[in-house]
Amino acid sequence: MRHSKHHASLGVTREHREAMLSNLAVGLITHGRIETTLTKAKALRPFIEQVITKAKHAAAAKEKKDAVHLRRIALSKVRSKEAVALLFNEKYKDFANRAGGYTRIYKLSKQRIGDAAEMALIEFVKAEDTGYKKTKGRKAAKAKAPAEAPAAAPAESAAPAAPATEAPTKAEGEAKS
Repeated sequence: MRHSKHHASLGVTREHREAMLSNLAVGLITHGRIETTLTKAKALRPFIEQVITKAKHAAAAKEKKDAVHLRRIALSKVRSKEAVALLFNEKYKDFANRAGGYTRIYKLSKQRIGDAAEMALIEFVKAEDTGYKKTKGRKAAKAKAPAEAPAAAPAESAAPAAPATEAPTKAEGEAKS
């Protein structure tokens, strides 16, 4: 049983999964965005965000030994000196004002040809990107409905009263619904 196993196994061994996530992280650090399967993107997100957090803590470290320690931990996970150097020297500045949420995953509409796997695009979120604010769609719709009802009421009262046996016209049917 897989109790308390909170990671995507990706159908491979532990060693293969660590190497795969390391290679995906190198690609993401060097290129800024990569296209992969949705499952791999979801597995990569916590992996890369932990490494970015280590880079931020290393930049804020008061003693050099703490920064070196965090860099070595990141290097043990990412396994590319060039990518770790790029992240710790330059890219960490993009995330200095963000408290987590350094990556964004977009689902792509196309599926992979060979196995029809869902594809996704994972990218770093820019420093100035505030994201989107959730709209209050249902409350706004309810607020509009009472505002339209009083405007429609005087128009109906001004119209002559029709006998109840006649079918309502198209305009009257729309006003009622």
